[in-house]
Amino acid sequence: MSVAPIDALAPAVGGCYRDGVVTVRRRGAGARHRLGTARTAHFDLGRDAAGDLVVEHSLTLDVVDDDLAGLLSDELFEPGWLRGSEMFERVFTGVVLTCADEPEVAWEAFYANTLAAVGAHARAGARGPAAGPSGHGCVRDYAPVYAHAESLVGAGSVLELGSCFGFLALRLAASGRTVTASDVSAGTMRLLSAMAPRFGVDVGVLTCDAAHVPEPDRSADTVLAVHLLEHLEPDHAGRVVAEARRLAARRVVVAVPLEDVPSEQFGHLWAVTLGTLRGWGEEAVGWRAEVHEHHGGWLVLDRL
Repeated sequence: MSVAPIDALAPAVGGCYRDGVVTVRRRGAGARHRLGTARTAHFDLGRDAAGDLVVEHSLTLDVVDDDLAGLLSDELFEPGWLRGSEMFERVFTGVVLTCADEPEVAWEAFYANTLAAVGAHARAGARGPAAGPSGHGCVRDYAPVYAHAESLVGAGSVLELGSCFGFLALRLAASGRTVTASDVSAGTMRLLSAMAPRFGVDVGVLTCDAAHVPEPDRSADTVLAVHLLEHLEPDHAGRVVAEARRLAARRVVVAVPLEDVPSEQFGHLWAVTLGTLRGWGEEAVGWRAEVHEHHGGWLVLDRL
């Protein structure tokens, strides 16, 4: 039986989110009832009377941000209570939506808290070590990745491939750049389009496969593919790098995590290596290629 796709702007009536796969509920203050399958610091996991999966939480608007990914990974997915990237996305969406009665209010708090944390961690990271492994699921892990990406973007327009929530696109737009974010998920792009005006910035959005972007050659000065390619099959990833070269007038910036085992809950399909990045650079005829490490692996291509 097919189930409806995730709707990030669906109302969570009465603090309850249901999507046909999982039910997520906000636990009221002082609630005594606890679900019985698994109990962690932030979540309860169980089944309702009909046998459907239920996740309860006590997170609020004051604290919800993208560190939720790390909490879910550490407490529910790494121990094996839940499996799969789709389940991860559904529970994640449900937790955010049940933090408020109105979906836009919940997501605005999520974005505001995350962007504030990214800024704080990026400033702290600038004073820390430059190299190191790329972590997963926590703002402190990807904040230095965003900061490094921003440092590699020159003047002119920017196209981000696989932008997901669009935090990097929002930061770049806030700096005065002309930015377009793209993602294969129409729902995510709809969410970003709804959130950008609330932060006083203009971000264009495109819903498309990153290997087939409906834009002309050299349509953006810089094209970014930051922590995207590990989510794609290797051949697909290679086509995305080629598409980024077609779209970029000046520079392509690619960033990937360096991991021994792909993180299933985050939808990673393979472990991209520095050797893989060098191979993509060697294939880029007419471009100067440079590979380095900085909280993960980087490939920077400059058109000759």
